[in-house]
Amino acid sequence: MWEQTEMDLVETEVVVVGGGYAGLAAALQLHDAGVDFTLVEAADRVGGRVLSEIREAGVTLDHGGQWVGPTQTHLLALADRFGCATFPTWETGKHVEVWHDGSTVPYLGAAPSDGPGIAEYTRVSEVLDALARTVDTQQPWRTPRFTEWDAQTAESFFREQTHDTDARRRLALAVQGLWCAEPDEISLFHVLFYIACAGGYEQLMETRDCAQDSRFVTGAAGPARAVADLLGERVRLGEQVRSIEYADGVRVRTESTVLEARRVIVALPPQAVRTIHFTPGLPVSRDGWLSHSPMGRVAKVHAVYDSPFWRDAGLSGVATLYDDGPVGVVFDNSPDDASRGVLVGFVYGDRVTDWSDLDDARRREAVLASFTTVAGERAARPLDYTEKNWSQDTFAKGGYEAYVTPGGWRGYGRRGWREPTGTVHWAGTETASVWNGYIDGAISSGLRAADEVVSALSTQAEG
Repeated sequence: MWEQTEMDLVETEVVVVGGGYAGLAAALQLHDAGVDFTLVEAADRVGGRVLSEIREAGVTLDHGGQWVGPTQTHLLALADRFGCATFPTWETGKHVEVWHDGSTVPYLGAAPSDGPGIAEYTRVSEVLDALARTVDTQQPWRTPRFTEWDAQTAESFFREQTHDTDARRRLALAVQGLWCAEPDEISLFHVLFYIACAGGYEQLMETRDCAQDSRFVTGAAGPARAVADLLGERVRLGEQVRSIEYADGVRVRTESTVLEARRVIVALPPQAVRTIHFTPGLPVSRDGWLSHSPMGRVAKVHAVYDSPFWRDAGLSGVATLYDDGPVGVVFDNSPDDASRGVLVGFVYGDRVTDWSDLDDARRREAVLASFTTVAGERAARPLDYTEKNWSQDTFAKGGYEAYVTPGGWRGYGRRGWREPTGTVHWAGTETASVWNGYIDGAISSGLRAADEVVSALSTQAEG
């Protein structure tokens, strides 16, 4: 018997913890299956690591996840169900590379044909692709060289592969951009697993027909808000889970509510899971997995202009920066009608640390200096400027996703990655086998967890 409490009591079949895309997808699947559920979300909004905001300048900015590609079928299906339109990411014109010596290299197409280190970078990325094709994404521990690769960092692998320092700069920025971490922090196996989950290195890195192909007209949180509207009062915002007791059933506590259910789906980033007190304590495998899954470090910075003026100069607004500034990558994030011009910059990994320590004015100055290098002097005078440092987010604890440190997969992956813990089921993009780390992966993880719960409830009923 559960102990008595004076808090509000909610009785339901299933509790879903987390109102990001994983939790919402799980809840929607339960809704469609006719299973009673209650979703609790700590923040005052849904979307999780996807955050869309309408600014005073009248433009919608995506502070978190924002893109969708043609093979991200779960996200496209959800958007189609709720009528959330997309438009192609702008990439017309010359892209720019900015190098550590201050030189700039304009180019057309996916990559420069003869930039510094490009030949070696291409060769090593092809090696990564070939190795990734041997990864078992459903049971990663069955991969032939699993133990060997999980004992290495990406950095050690890159150094084995090439002595070209410019190629390694390119590879380092790729790691920073994909995992918001440094190459010496991340397991080589996790890099290969992630590439396999996306269907190849090019799918991760490129725009047209790849991961950055399209954006949402009303922002990437549009489908999430539509799901929440459909689910209605079963979505409870501002309810941060403090503890979960699990035995034959579950008892989930927030500050004001106790929810009693038969099963719980925890759809949170790994480090957010660690803020919850579990009774009994989590198994060593699950706790070890969480301890080897730190969140990436990233800030996303937008500057809004009266128009996308760089297009008039034949520039795309797309850039990669290998210099000493804070920004690593820049995109044209203007709305589909080009009614405003928007540049978005990403501050990754170690760059976030030093940049975050600056005061507001100096952070802004440093970012706009990068934008000016990419788009011209007018970039120094935006109508609006805003930052979202995910490393300082109360609930996400970082972004875009957790990565796995060396030894994490080998030591804890088999039972700690996503295997249910009694009546506790795990969702979140980090548990996906397709598009791991992306919105699409979050959705598929929620669907999988909901299917696990439906199956478990059916088995219990038959018993």
